[in-house]
Amino acid sequence: MNRRRTRLACWAAGALLGAAALPTAVSTASEPAPAAPARAATAAADPAYDVLVFSKTAGFRHSSIDEGVTALRQLGAANNFTVTATEDAAAFTPPNLTGYEAVVFLSTTGDVLNAAQQTAFEGYIEAGGGYVGIHAAADTEYDWTWYGGLAGALFKSHPHIQPATVKVEDRAHDATAHLGPTWQRTDEWYDYRTNPRSSARVLASLDESTYSGGTMGGDHPIAWCKDYRGGRAFYTGGGHTEESYADPAFRRHLLGGIRWAAEMTEADCRPETGYTTLFGSSGTTGWQQAGPGSFTHANATLTSQGGLGLYWYQAREYTSYSLKLDWRQSGDDNSGVFVGFPASDDPWSAVNNGYEIQIDATDTPDRTTGSVYGFKSADLAARDAALNPPGEWNTYEIRVEGERLQLFLNGRKINDFTNTDPARSLQRGHIGLQNHGDGDDVSFRNIRIKELGGATGPREGAVKGIGGKCVDVANGSSADGTQIQLWTCNQTAAQKWTAGTDDTLRALGKCMDVSGAGTADGTRIQLYGCNGTGAQKWVAQPDGTLKNPSSGKCLDASGASSADGTKLHLWTCHTGANQKWVLPG
Repeated sequence: MNRRRTRLACWAAGALLGAAALPTAVSTASEPAPAAPARAATAAADPAYDVLVFSKTAGFRHSSIDEGVTALRQLGAANNFTVTATEDAAAFTPPNLTGYEAVVFLSTTGDVLNAAQQTAFEGYIEAGGGYVGIHAAADTEYDWTWYGGLAGALFKSHPHIQPATVKVEDRAHDATAHLGPTWQRTDEWYDYRTNPRSSARVLASLDESTYSGGTMGGDHPIAWCKDYRGGRAFYTGGGHTEESYADPAFRRHLLGGIRWAAEMTEADCRPETGYTTLFGSSGTTGWQQAGPGSFTHANATLTSQGGLGLYWYQAREYTSYSLKLDWRQSGDDNSGVFVGFPASDDPWSAVNNGYEIQIDATDTPDRTTGSVYGFKSADLAARDAALNPPGEWNTYEIRVEGERLQLFLNGRKINDFTNTDPARSLQRGHIGLQNHGDGDDVSFRNIRIKELGGATGPREGAVKGIGGKCVDVANGSSADGTQIQLWTCNQTAAQKWTAGTDDTLRALGKCMDVSGAGTADGTRIQLYGCNGTGAQKWVAQPDGTLKNPSSGKCLDASGASSADGTKLHLWTCHTGANQKWVLPG
């Protein structure tokens, strides 16, 4: 008996204490399941389990319900779960529900359960059961507040059936990992009474500019998942049309939702807002390779090859942040995520001055998946419970606050480490991905970061440019008009810059300034008393450049030189190495 069955059996036994005998299984699955294609995109066969498909309607009845039941039976036959299909609400009793790892509401409408049945279903979910809502499952039980929380949002209205672009926000969840960054579909696109983003992890949303009639103001979730009162809940707004259930991509979407709800796979379904994408469908701007090997880039996915090297985000350093990224091993492969290291073209600098969050399921405890490599093992029991096998995607959250590093795997905390080595301080540093060597095939997606409390105010430290040299006020003079240059980093006040929230860069009590507010290539960059003009505004770009918005040009090291004394000036932006800058974290 699996973990879920054990929990549900205990719940059902408790629910029956002192109660009269209740009806047991109710099924309309009288014919064998039709043949189905072989299972796709999963690493190994799941253990056998059971799914209840419920399609009772007390309002509008969708003509696609029969096609939906057929598709779910076919998915079950191909993926080792048994489907019991019913429209009889008498199936909602504790002893009957305990036999199912997930319950699918397939385009149900209206009030479909009485009070006792509602209580039984609440108990099932709260004992660890799984829910999958398809399309009109959101048009169900409006007066049952608990169900509205389970579904995540309830139906408001819809325009006519039409094609639209679906934006895939989470490509690690098993319901969406097979999709690209966008998904073109034709369906009946629901508007919802509330936005579920604050309580659920949105997996996909609609681009309202690609169809007519959307009314959710541009933030229009259409598929999501959430942990709910002890159980798991997945919902997708697709599935109105008969054709949906013959679409391999939509069927795989449903399979992933069922697998997750039934605890056959793991995912981070915590709500997520406020993250900035560092790598995704927009490409690799701001990243560079250090050392041998490389990463291929296809389908908004990075895959390691060769090494030992490091692909690092050189555009800026970070302090106090939540870093999230999705990763997948092909087999027994080795890689890792580095944090807290200084800028360098040598990957060993990250090894010796930062920390690696390991990806390698078969090494020793302090060097296996979830460990802070060589320093602290993960909680292996928690890690094993949260980890998807090779071939499936996982999500790391690396949370750095001061010298504390916490690691979450698919939403579960598995490590908590505090640095005590000044040479490896986590207070400021870069992030990077390791390409470990030939034959180590690890892929990454959707790398995003959220700065935490205290990281949004002024940041102090060196500004580094070409050759690792520091931006320097010549001779340490604070006189207006003093040339700003490159110089070997020496930690003096002439190289201590404050990146303000007003887009200024300040040193020695004054501001980095475009001489005479000029706009011509070659205009001198100097130190000058802060005056709030556009000549003193510098905005970091995703490609690592620093742009002066007033001129539309970039901070540039003249002659593409890294020699001490190289003058800084204004120049047309071209993203060359002499226009790449690392700001204080």
